[in-house]
Amino acid sequence: MKDNTLITVIRQYGSGGREVASTVAKKLGLKCYDRKIVSIAAQNLGEDPSSIDQVINDAYDMPESRVSILGEFANERVPMFNQMFVEQGKVIRHIASQGSAVFLGRCADYILRDLPENYAFFIYADDEFREERAKTHYNDNTLADLDKEAENREHYYAHFTGQKWGDPQNYDLMINTSHLSLEDAADLIINYIETRQKEEK
Repeated sequence: MKDNTLITVIRQYGSGGREVASTVAKKLGLKCYDRKIVSIAAQNLGEDPSSIDQVINDAYDMPESRVSILGEFANERVPMFNQMFVEQGKVIRHIASQGSAVFLGRCADYILRDLPENYAFFIYADDEFREERAKTHYNDNTLADLDKEAENREHYYAHFTGQKWGDPQNYDLMINTSHLSLEDAADLIINYIETRQKEEK
């Protein structure tokens, strides 16, 4: 695999996407960056990392009418959730400049879209699969709980990117994990990238 290969996994809540991203990273000997990006961004803003969850929740609850293009505003005039997004973007770009990495969520597919050797994957699953995982992996939550979280993420993504979360045109490959193991899904991602890079030589 080429140097500076950047892999982003975006996932439907309850699809097993977190495990897929972690498995891809482990198989390739790379680091997987997810909520750690938020922690780094919060520290860069001088925030207490313990307040990160509140910042994220505030971002999900923001009015849809808010302007998403920040322009040249001074940081102190920008709502904290916007500051966090800008800072997260800086952290993601900095990590990407250091070499190959795997990113989970955080709109990294959009933030890295202009870089070479950047690949984005969307992981989703059937309702039956997600409903079972809601019981076994999400503290006995319901499918409705998972759908609510997915809706929050869709709004967050649309606000900051201006694009539709889950739109096939934004991804190299969309993988349904309902009928294959999460490890097989990870192998599918790796094989896809290796095939693409081999053909582009």
